[in-house]
Amino acid sequence: MAHAHTLGAERFQFADLRTLLAKASPRRSGDELAGLAAANARERVAAQLALADLPLKAFLNEAVVPYEHDEVTRLIVDTHDATAFAPIAHLTVGGLRDALLADAVDPAQIAPGLTPEMAAAVTKLCRVQDLLLIARRCEVVTQFRGTLGLRGHLATRLQPNHPTDDEAGIAASLLDGLLMGAGDAVIGINPATDNLPQVMRLVRMLDAVIAHHEIPTQSCVLTHVTTTLEAINRGAPVDLVFQSIAGTEGANRGFGVSLALLAEAQQAALALSRGGRQVMYFETGQGSALSSGAHHGCDQQTLECRAYAVARRFEPLLVNSVVGFIGPEYLFDGKQILRAGLEDHCAAKLLGLPMGVDVCFTNHAEADVDDIDSLLTLLCTAGCNYIMGVPGSDDIMLGYQSTSFHDALAMRRLMGLRPAPEFEAWLQRMGVFEPGGAPRLADALPERFAALLAQA
Repeated sequence: MAHAHTLGAERFQFADLRTLLAKASPRRSGDELAGLAAANARERVAAQLALADLPLKAFLNEAVVPYEHDEVTRLIVDTHDATAFAPIAHLTVGGLRDALLADAVDPAQIAPGLTPEMAAAVTKLCRVQDLLLIARRCEVVTQFRGTLGLRGHLATRLQPNHPTDDEAGIAASLLDGLLMGAGDAVIGINPATDNLPQVMRLVRMLDAVIAHHEIPTQSCVLTHVTTTLEAINRGAPVDLVFQSIAGTEGANRGFGVSLALLAEAQQAALALSRGGRQVMYFETGQGSALSSGAHHGCDQQTLECRAYAVARRFEPLLVNSVVGFIGPEYLFDGKQILRAGLEDHCAAKLLGLPMGVDVCFTNHAEADVDDIDSLLTLLCTAGCNYIMGVPGSDDIMLGYQSTSFHDALAMRRLMGLRPAPEFEAWLQRMGVFEPGGAPRLADALPERFAALLAQA
């Protein structure tokens, strides 16, 4: 279906919904690389005005990726909740944005009725402050050994990566993070290789640490889902199954996964009964479908939102966008990274996902630590579920800049945020945090961990 809007004496035409969404996107290098972006600011504004007037029902009648050729589209269409959609069925995209900002609709109640393309469309019309206000209204709580996503709380993924998977190096980073109050979302290692024996060794190492110190958290080795499945089959104590996902069948094929494979992995993890029912951990990122040549002429933010439909299908404990990791070809500078990170967080929360963000950039991007601080601070005002905790903010294995253990402490102090309640109680019990009151590191080194250091 064609769309159009007139600005002054100039009329702008958009051939279909896919084109309209792409032209309405705020500027980013990935869409320009794909030849999808608006030619200039006037065309972008015209597309946004046309999109604002588009009825939400139009998204149920036109797929941006053909239903017949894409299992993600089939998932979106076949699982759409008409009952949850009914209270907003009369609205336009602009009307939904206004209703969300006016607190006229409950995000939790309408989430199953929103398609990813609707969520993408709303965020394209939002200013930064709108993205913060809407996301802040969306509380998405998950549980495994602890409770994540509660209002007033900020969790961290403790990320003790090592370029050779050296156990002593991982243990040092792990201890550093725990002594800084990090690790309540997950202790998650990106292994240097997908070698099965190596992965199983890391899984068992993390399980032993968590069990010995009775830490109310969960572990994950971020290997390919097929490696995790084989590890489960061989008796590894797997808490969470990790996988990178994207918004089209072809892009997921590039990751070596399908919906059926993810379902198999979910069932295998559930059968272990190691925690709650939320056993999946997904990472996403704008530009992944374009980088694999599977974007179907769609803009990268819309496809990012479609990845959230895949995540939503499997009731994950954790989802995060690795917002600046794919590189400046897709998000060129700090401004584009900031906008994308806020869009990702807001859209995912609207769709009912427990969203965190890896606030990061690669070393060849036009970004620096001030850009990261800005995005981090804005995300924390918007109620982001969790962030990364990387030693010194510099991941020496993956070669990119993220957030540090100190950054989480700073955000908690600045905004009065707390760790997950079970984890905070453990930190106080272990002597890492002072008892009672606002979260604060104890002055003295905790006795248990001082003893560990003495043995090193």
